[in-house]
Amino acid sequence: MKKITILGGDRRLKLAACELEKNGYTVDTLGLYENDNGDISTSEFILLPVPTTKDGLNIFAPLTDRKIPLSYIDEYAPRDSLILSCNHFFKNRTCVDYGALDSYALLNAVPTAEGAIKYAIENTPFTIWKSKCLVIGYGRVGKVLANRLKGLDADVTVTARSPKDISLAKAIGFTSINTAELNLKPLSYDIIFNTVDFKVINNEALKKLNCNLLLDLSSKGGFDLEKAKSLGFKAIKLPGLPNITAPDTAAKILSDTVLYIINSYN
Repeated sequence: MKKITILGGDRRLKLAACELEKNGYTVDTLGLYENDNGDISTSEFILLPVPTTKDGLNIFAPLTDRKIPLSYIDEYAPRDSLILSCNHFFKNRTCVDYGALDSYALLNAVPTAEGAIKYAIENTPFTIWKSKCLVIGYGRVGKVLANRLKGLDADVTVTARSPKDISLAKAIGFTSINTAELNLKPLSYDIIFNTVDFKVINNEALKKLNCNLLLDLSSKGGFDLEKAKSLGFKAIKLPGLPNITAPDTAAKILSDTVLYIINSYN
């Protein structure tokens, strides 16, 4: 029976562990439960969390107080083991960054989009129907989110950087603008959803903004959250939505991705 050791992680990884066991794998854990003591030195596969690290030094383990340095992998993992990481790559090892795979990221965009809409509904006194929404970024999450908002009959504008994405948005029926133009004129929307991981709305543009709700779905932030709040805006940072609003679905997407990678590797 093949062995997978999970290091760190949140509820998604607990549920994914159950799915992997159902598929015939022996699952060991380290830093997922209090006092667990998984041994990666005997593992063929090592599964790391979403994201693998937040500080660039330690494996993300929010459910325990364990400090597991990234260097632990190089020190103790067998040289022929397959490492499955998320948004982090281990050099000189057999490693797959599943976070970069379309097969994972596109499906994971669904609970992200639905979670964002849930927060929008709960934090506004009006309907999504007929509301004026801006989706910043037309990548994986932006595409799914814009589509869901359109399905609720919102008036949706999307921003993108590439001419291809701008044209695609127009072809589907969205109003579209270049992301680089966001700071050039006052923005007036009921809800703004940011999906890009760099600052796209500067502080001067925030001062001229007319908006009921700002939702930032990115990790690093598309605008200065505290500045927005100081200006009187309702601004909410929402990273990691799949685990917050749909952990069961997020776990199934993750376990299916892991099984696909392992079967392809074999």
